[in-house]
Amino acid sequence: FLRRREEGGMVIAHIIPEETVETAVADPIVLIASDGVPFVNGRAHPRGAGTFARVLGRYVREKGTLTLMDALRKITIMPARRLEASVPQMRTKGRLRVDADADLTIFDPETVLDRATFPRPAQPSAGIHHVLVEGTFVVRDGQLVEGALPGRAIRRR
Repeated sequence: FLRRREEGGMVIAHIIPEETVETAVADPIVLIASDGVPFVNGRAHPRGAGTFARVLGRYVREKGTLTLMDALRKITIMPARRLEASVPQMRTKGRLRVDADADLTIFDPETVLDRATFPRPAQPSAGIHHVLVEGTFVVRDGQLVEGALPGRAIRRR
């Protein structure tokens, strides 16, 4: 760690026991989001690509730690509500309603699972059929849509 700190670069530590993660995921007031850093020198943390598929595949389907509806609440409306006081654009996220952003992920709950790894952090998740951002397909039939770049950066005031 000290050598990498002096040289610069990423240090990844696996320090949270699985039992602690499972307890946190199950807690009703814990929301789920990703702090996965973007690619730096071709490297990234797999949670940048696999956080939500991991929750849906591992903690909902495989372990039964929480229900599908609880997981969806934790990864959609709860993070949006947590941020909307300081980031007004979040009032149109995490909801299905008129005047909300049309950001949707269509997945198969029987097959969704993260596949991102440390050697291949951008590996797409299994079971994700379609992703729409502002109503525009960015993933269609499980494949990235080339050149599709809808959406806007969301920034705090």
